[in-house]
Amino acid sequence: MKRFFAGLTDAGLLRSVNQDAYYIDSEGRFFIVADGMGGHAGGQEASRIASQAIQEYLDNQWSAAVESPALLKDALLEANQRILQDQRRHPERSDMGTTIVVLVFRDEQSWCAHIGDSRLYRLRGSKLDQITEDHTWVARAMRSGEITSDQARVHPWRHVLAQCLGREDLSQLDVQSLQVQPGDRLLLCSDGLTEELPDQFIASQLKTIRACDKAATALVNAAKDRGGRDNITVVIVACDALSRD
Repeated sequence: MKRFFAGLTDAGLLRSVNQDAYYIDSEGRFFIVADGMGGHAGGQEASRIASQAIQEYLDNQWSAAVESPALLKDALLEANQRILQDQRRHPERSDMGTTIVVLVFRDEQSWCAHIGDSRLYRLRGSKLDQITEDHTWVARAMRSGEITSDQARVHPWRHVLAQCLGREDLSQLDVQSLQVQPGDRLLLCSDGLTEELPDQFIASQLKTIRACDKAATALVNAAKDRGGRDNITVVIVACDALSRD
């Protein structure tokens, strides 16, 4: 199954610094989106360190005799350790951290791992499914029935993370298999996209704009048109046997 892909990041309209980062493996083996936090310099460094650490780890260990879930988990743990090391060297960045979402195609299977509220979606036909579950206070409250989905979208604590990279007490690291079939389109994104755009709009753009680079641009521009209050990052992967114009 052939994969086509593209990514785009933008600072948005209100932030002077882009604390997001993304990486696309040139061979289409893995994809990364990170959303940093902890002040301008801290957030930029945390997302950069994490994406670089995961890229290097996956590159170096790709052919190792290790199951993909363990490989992904170890890559994220390596990223966490590198951020902690940087915090110790630079106390002014001691509160920095980052979300992460990683998509991997290995041994004819698909896997994703994430920490925080950067997301992975899958569009199949006209149906958009959120594959990852946010590691946030609001998401926990929604799952337990304390608040509704409508309340979650405007809740003042919706950005409070329950977990992120850059913490000594890192405890929640989700790795899961992902079923992918020809025609599916996968979206990795930071919350700067999903804060501005409803799922129905995202699905319509992914479905109607077939070229990945054009769809990425359309989504980023739409998020800016609706406020662009945060940094916006999208990576789109189209799984098909056909070329895209």
